[in-house]
Amino acid sequence: ADEKHAENVVNAALEIREFMANRSKEMGAKTFEIRIGINSGSVVAGIVGVKKFAYDIWGDTVNTASRMESHGLAGRIQISQQTKERIEAAFVVEPRGMIDVKGKGEMETWWLIAPK
Repeated sequence: ADEKHAENVVNAALEIREFMANRSKEMGAKTFEIRIGINSGSVVAGIVGVKKFAYDIWGDTVNTASRMESHGLAGRIQISQQTKERIEAAFVVEPRGMIDVKGKGEMETWWLIAPK
């Protein structure tokens, strides 16, 4: 547990976005674009596998984060209301508005812009 888990993830996402933007400038069409989605909440974690082990997480929080990514736009970081509430004091966010999220219905989402 970490009080700043949402801020840490958001900072990592901003670094990844910046890295990919720089890579695109350097490589042009030889690279790819990414979408990033973030959601905050509780998860279930554990080990998967019998012969080869992998650590994984599951739950609605993970599924919603996946939907934030898949319903997002290239080069943008889309966050849920839950994440926005945890980071808005330290980061600039822009409302995207309501979107229809597969398996969730209408959700209010936000674009992460930058640190304040």
